[in-house]
Amino acid sequence: MRAGRMVSLLLLLQNRGRMSAAKLAAELGVTARTVYRDVEALSAAGVPIYAEPGPSGGYQLMEGYRTRLTGLTEGEAESLFLTGMPEPAAELGLGAQVAAAELKLTAALPTPYRDASMRIRQRFHLDAPGWYRRADPVPHLTVVAEALWRDQVVEVRYRRWSPRPEVVTRRLHPLGLVLKAGVWYLIAARRNQPRTYKVSSIQALRTLPRKAERPDGFELSAFWRAHVESYEEAEETETALVRLSPQGVAALPDVLGPRAARLARRTLTDADEDGWCRATIPLESVPHAAAGLLKLGLDAQALEPAELVAHLTETVRAMATLYPTA
Repeated sequence: MRAGRMVSLLLLLQNRGRMSAAKLAAELGVTARTVYRDVEALSAAGVPIYAEPGPSGGYQLMEGYRTRLTGLTEGEAESLFLTGMPEPAAELGLGAQVAAAELKLTAALPTPYRDASMRIRQRFHLDAPGWYRRADPVPHLTVVAEALWRDQVVEVRYRRWSPRPEVVTRRLHPLGLVLKAGVWYLIAARRNQPRTYKVSSIQALRTLPRKAERPDGFELSAFWRAHVESYEEAEETETALVRLSPQGVAALPDVLGPRAARLARRTLTDADEDGWCRATIPLESVPHAAAGLLKLGLDAQALEPAELVAHLTETVRAMATLYPTA
């Protein structure tokens, strides 16, 4: 543990130059006192590290010194695909490995490439969740990821919404994890057929002492691409029937997104005597659809399914208690 931390400290100084004890402590997740002890140990081991006093001072390596201690550990190598995505890496429990792997990769690069990589890091950032939306809580994500990596079968208690809301128990063979618009999805085989499960809908999970089996020829990226196309285009996708005012119809792209709005517009009926139309919209889940319809306020009315109507009714009644009339 300490040896790995000291290597990280050394690589931080090599890659970034002079750094204060406070900044080193923040990067390494330790106290400044621990940094002082690690610096003393490195110096005693012959590393030419010295302190520069003053407000802009800090620790730095003697000019021209470079370490070759850049070998990646197994965990760091496994986490390389998540570099540039610190929040998803942290959710998977790989934040520290990603940070260490990036340091070692940077230290191994020639100076021109290292400078270019730092410029890219400073200028581009990936933020997966949409505006005004926090990522779904995923307390079981790290266990799912561990079972996936070890090819272990898992048994889950899962909250599903179709054909009706209920909690079911399933034994699954994990095949992959996908992060889509801030939402984690588990791709897992059941009865040898790959299926998609929202990780946030998993209520309980345990791993089983049985090796997971992968269908022949399964490729995660190809499966997900086909799944997205099927979900967005297929008419047999779960849908909800809604009634919309002219303002509600106009606002569909902002609420559902352009593609789902186009699908909904295909189903629009003629306006009734009040000027309202009926349409079917994609139903990912009852809470997801309810949240979208609530954004439309008085310009939308859910008609089907009954679970969606009940969910909205309960939500609106609960909201009404927050705003009692005078």
